[in-house]
Parts: sequence; C-alpha cells; structure tokens
Amino acid sequence: MNRKLLLLCLCQGLYLSNNVTFIAVNGLVGLALAPRAWMATLPVAAYVAGGAIAAPLVARHQRAWGRRRTFMLGLGVAMISATLCAVAVMTRQFALLTGATLLAGYYNANASLYRFAAAELVAPGLKEKAISWVLAGGLIGAVVGPNLAVAARNTLPQPYAGVYLALVAIALLALFVMSRIEFPPLTLHGESGARGRPLAEIARQPVFIVAVAACALGYGIMNLLMAATPIAMAQCSHPFSAAALVLEWHVVGMYLPSFATGHLVKRIGALPVLAMGLVLNAACIAIALSGIDLMHFMAALVTLGVGWNFLYVGGSTLATQAYRPEERTTAQAAVDFCVYSTMTLTAFGSGALVTTGGWAAMNAGALLPLALLGAALVWLALRQRGVAPVAG
Repeated sequence: MNRKLLLLCLCQGLYLSNNVTFIAVNGLVGLALAPRAWMATLPVAAYVAGGAIAAPLVARHQRAWGRRRTFMLGLGVAMISATLCAVAVMTRQFALLTGATLLAGYYNANASLYRFAAAELVAPGLKEKAISWVLAGGLIGAVVGPNLAVAARNTLPQPYAGVYLALVAIALLALFVMSRIEFPPLTLHGESGARGRPLAEIARQPVFIVAVAACALGYGIMNLLMAATPIAMAQCSHPFSAAALVLEWHVVGMYLPSFATGHLVKRIGALPVLAMGLVLNAACIAIALSGIDLMHFMAALVTLGVGWNFLYVGGSTLATQAYRPEERTTAQAAVDFCVYSTMTLTAFGSGALVTTGGWAAMNAGALLPLALLGAALVWLALRQRGVAPVAG
C-alpha cells in the first residue's frame, strides 16, 4: 500500500457508493415512472449500456489525455448525470431518467479501470494485491450506498430525488481525491518501438477468452440477481429498508474478501480461485430457490457477492497475462466492453424476468451461464499447461 494506491482505493469506494445507490433506487424509481412494469430496470440497463458504449471512447481519451484527466472527466459527467436524474424524478420523466443513466455510463466505464490503474502504481510482482486492494475500497460503498439511499429518500417532496442530489456531492468529493493522484504515463505506440498486436489477435488467446468470460458472466449473473432484488423483495412484502440492508451486506460480500483474494490468486493461481467463485455462485442460487424470507435473500446475496469477488479479481488478474504494456488500453477496453454488454442484457432482463416469471425462475435461469463458464475453465486448464503468459 502506498499513498497513491490508498487514494485510488478511496475513489473506488466513492464510485461504489454511486453504483450501489443507483442499483438500490433505479429499479424502484423506474417501476414508479415506467409506462410498463417490465421496463422497470431499463434505467439500470441504460447505466451499464452507457458503460459499454463509452468503453472504447474512454480508452481513446486515456491514450490522449492520460489516466487522471480522463478519470476526472468521468467524475464531472457523474455530477451532471446525477443532477439530470434528480430533475427526471421531480418532473416524472422516465425517458429523461433513462437518458441520464445512459450518460452516467461514461463515469462507469472510467471507474471500472481503477483496478487496472492500480496495477500501475505498484511493482509488477504486486499487481494481484493492488487490484484486490482497490476493489476492497468498495467496502466504503457497501456502507455509504444503501444508507445514503435510506437517509436521502424522503429529503425532498418527490421520493428519491434527494438521493440523486446526494450523489453529486459524492462525485465532487471523488473529483478532489482524484486530482491528488499522479499516475505513471501510459505506454503509447509512438513512445516505443513496439506497436502492439491487433485486438483480434489478443482476443483469440484462450487466456483472454476465459478472463473475459469470468469477468463478464460473473458480473452479469451478479447484476441479474442484484438489480432484481429490491423489486423481488417488494413483491414479497419486505420494506425498502430491508432491501437496502440486503444490498449493504451483499456489497460487503463483494468487497470484503478483496483483502485476501489477491494473496490467494498469487498463491494458488487464478483458475482455482475462479472455480471457487463458480461454486459460490451455484450455492447462491440454491439458497435463493430455498425460500423468500429476509434471511434467504440475505444469505443468497452475500454468497453471490463473495462469488463475484473471486470471479472478478481472478478474471481481471488473468486478463493482465494476455496483453503487453503497449496494448493495455485496447485490451482493457475490450474486457470492459464485454462486461458492460453482458450487464446490459442482464440488467434489462432482470426486470422483465422478475416481474413476469418471478424470483425463482430468474435464479434457475442463471444456471446456464454458470455451466458455460465452468466449461470454459476446464477448457483453459487443459490448454494452459506449460504455456507462459504474454505480459511482461
């Protein structure tokens, strides 16, 4: 841990405060404003779709302007989009709410690169721990996000409008913190003799394919269940405060293991950690299918959070083996584009599934992508023996 990494951990925590708050309220606000119930999670889907659209743009901006300036631009966009969300709620405009969350995707795409930027702030042998420690900063979001949603929910006459305005202050604080971090310069094509390989060549590597699958499917399944949780709990007559509590512990489950996951990846390797994440996701589904009491939701979502952590940290670390320094912005953007594209489908699908098929049917459907991910892990394990990583 060093000063720069510590500040980046704080930025990650403030980003997750924004993220968790969005998840806690966007589905419920969408349900109140949407012309059709199945469109309730469209604002959540727009948030991650905006991330997918912005990922290649963010990569270009980072190559042109560097990490810090682009990260700060993302925080400026976060303030604008949160303000627009508040206006949308106060004027009851579903289209404006969806458009504002789509715009917020630029911030989402920026902040998702904090984990890769962390690896550049430490010695090469410590990159696993740096990625893990920055993700551990999400514990701030676990505490701040749900409690902020509950505390600010009724501060203005229109419910939830005050929540979005509180997010403006969160982004402003993050902007100040980010301005204090100096990142090393990115290696550009014009600064070295190496031009880097085309993205198609990078993406054909088995290690890259499985890294993307772990990050994308792990995040997609987590997002599918998390986005639907507030709606499902409301359908089961649980109050909003109970849903906020479940989300709080879910996010604790997502980020608390990060204090150890990096060490675990370094000690036993990424593939065993990914396999553990897969098993935990399956356990989450089994718990969710066993009942609809508060403790069933709590236990399922905490288990889901830990499983996501193993898949995301393991997948992110595995991805760093697939590209060279001069290829990092291109490869990282490709990873996050796949993650956000998957999340867009699951965020939108969660609303449709939970309002039509129900909580149990949605959980059962999540078994298919888990089976595909399990097959991918076995495939890489069979191919990887004796293959050296690409990255230096």
